[in-house]
Amino acid sequence: MPAPPAPLLVAQGIEKTFDQTRALAGASVEVSAGEVHGLLGANGAGKSTLSRVISGHVRRDRGTLAWRGAALDPRSPRDALSAGIAMVMQETTLAPDLSVLENIFLPELAQPGRLRPALQRQRARDILESLGQHAALPLGSEVRRLSAAQRQLVEIAKALAVDATLIIFDEPTASLSPGEVERLFDVMTRLRAAGRALVFVSHRLEEVFAVTDRVTVMREGRTVGGSLPTASLSQSDIVRLMVGQDLGRIYAERPAVHAAGEPVLEVRHLCAPPRVRDVSFTLHRGEILGLGGLVGAGRSETLEALFGLRPHSGGEIRLHGKAFSPRRPADAIRAGIGFVPEDRRLQSIVPDFSVRENLLLGHLSAYRGFGLGYATRDARVAELLRLLGLPNERLLDANMLNFSGGMQQKIIIARWLLLDPRVLLLDEPTKGVDIVTRSSIYAMLQEVADRGAAVLVVSSDFEELLRLCSRIAVVSDGATIAEMESAVLDEAKLTLFAAPRSSMAANARLLADLSEETGGAAFWALRDGGRLFCLNRVGGTGVSDPGFVAGATPRFEETRIPAALRSAPGTFVAEPDGQRSTLMAQVHSHRGHDLGWIGLTVPGVTTPDAATIVRRVQDAITSNI
Repeated sequence: MPAPPAPLLVAQGIEKTFDQTRALAGASVEVSAGEVHGLLGANGAGKSTLSRVISGHVRRDRGTLAWRGAALDPRSPRDALSAGIAMVMQETTLAPDLSVLENIFLPELAQPGRLRPALQRQRARDILESLGQHAALPLGSEVRRLSAAQRQLVEIAKALAVDATLIIFDEPTASLSPGEVERLFDVMTRLRAAGRALVFVSHRLEEVFAVTDRVTVMREGRTVGGSLPTASLSQSDIVRLMVGQDLGRIYAERPAVHAAGEPVLEVRHLCAPPRVRDVSFTLHRGEILGLGGLVGAGRSETLEALFGLRPHSGGEIRLHGKAFSPRRPADAIRAGIGFVPEDRRLQSIVPDFSVRENLLLGHLSAYRGFGLGYATRDARVAELLRLLGLPNERLLDANMLNFSGGMQQKIIIARWLLLDPRVLLLDEPTKGVDIVTRSSIYAMLQEVADRGAAVLVVSSDFEELLRLCSRIAVVSDGATIAEMESAVLDEAKLTLFAAPRSSMAANARLLADLSEETGGAAFWALRDGGRLFCLNRVGGTGVSDPGFVAGATPRFEETRIPAALRSAPGTFVAEPDGQRSTLMAQVHSHRGHDLGWIGLTVPGVTTPDAATIVRRVQDAITSNI
């Protein structure tokens, strides 16, 4: 048999120390062309540092790098780019005031010669065409106006513009929705098929198994498993390598739905322009409620309005049954509300403060006595340090940035646990943290809820929402469209519920036309296990009312059309009382993906031609969705 191709990149025995912290202590990795290579490890294992050494952002202390069989010593990112190595970081390094086109060719600005905008525009189109994303990026738009997924795409296009052969993706999916992650994986698959080498750094093991060919696992700055075929491993194998022991279950048992009563936070028709238009939900004592939706749906802005960071122009907030309208965060903190924002670097950490000072920031807003009052919290601080597994002497550590991202996040959450909040708001609480830290954060949140606090969680990880929360309120385009039990959902259903209403305009027009033409109720729904999941409904009153509304998840027998829901599709089925008949037409996208059912309920048993309606539905869906 022919010998396997030589590795494109070989890193051996890489060591790196920052001040007193040893980030790498003998790390090694080999990457070949035409593969996606996973680089895994817990927070602080050295993954990002090794990636930055390879891409020229950090100089190694010891060890060797070989590129295409020759020694490599990148002294800067430009040296690495010249060799054909690029890095796409979790926090993109784009110039927000420049256009997409200018950012794609940013590395060329320092090169001699004249710029050729027309040639660059054509090259940019060719690059996006090769990625299958030619329609996804307006080249003239300012980068600041792009979504997180679009910014990631600009970074990838920038790497391809310098003809990078090896592209390192450092936590690229941390801020992406499930649909956006799938599109990124499509791009990565195209790059692999074109012979590029990809390094994929991620804490989400389900993503690792979905897209990588081989993995290298790191622990405490060392490589403990090198170039292992992904297909030969299980999640428990990887976790065992990452932490040196079996972790057990990541999630606790699915929490029970909280009994009605004891509402702590009631939000009705909240409006906080421009992102929040009409958000409503109820949060109970001892409950963990998820706020589900895609990036840009208005979830983060809703939390900011509840915490006094963003003014609201309409709607009502009630806290423990009383009207509540915070004008600043201090009002919310003194009312017993804590808030963990999405971006810990920009919104939560004061780098020049010690761990103790960062931990007690929330206390300063709540404390009304003389002085700082730190001594009043000493006993609780000691208890939280034990919970975090942090030695007491690290309290005086002069810089929070000396800690891994996972420990930073746990300290920020502990800041609010110190105050025993009545309501805890968390925006992407496990963003960019490893599986071990995720498990401990889930345990902390469950303990907070068990003590009686009401917890509201925003997360782009739909599995996390489904497994951590008892109920989920779905937000789309700034409005709540459903509030339901997580036990009846899965990721596919939640993704369809969360899809932007603006992207369903053609679907909504079809429902409106069918309803107007027949005088009946037209709806779009999913059917699973004897339960209906209504994504949208238009029209239908009196006899033609099917007995459910948009966002409802009733069992078949709880509707007014159970016979039709249990029947085969394609024909009108009359209910036993003869008052209404319903047609169910199954629909698929142009790629063959199951999009559920379009239903039409009309009064009586005299019905329109079913075959004509079915053809019309399928034609409309495949041409517009």
